[in-house]
Amino acid sequence: MLGEKHHLALEFPEYRYQIHVLKTTDSHFARLHQEYNDLDDEIRRTELEIEAHSDEFLESLKLRRLQLKDELYGMLQKASE
Repeated sequence: MLGEKHHLALEFPEYRYQIHVLKTTDSHFARLHQEYNDLDDEIRRTELEIEAHSDEFLESLKLRRLQLKDELYGMLQKASE
C-alpha cells in the first residue's frame, strides 16, 4: 500500500528488543538502521506526493531499502542465536 510505514520494529515485531539492543551497542547496525529509516521516510514522502522523484529513482530507493532490510534482518537473526 502506498504511504505505508516499513520501520523495522513494524516489519519484525518479534525482534523489537534485539533492534533496541543492536541500535545501542552496534554502530554498524545503528548506521544501517538509520539509513533504512531515512530511505523509508523518503519513499513515503514520494508516494504521498509530498516530494517528486522519477519512477526509476523511486524504484532504486525501494531496492536499496530492501537490501538494507535483508542485511538488518540477518544481523537480527544472528544476534538472537
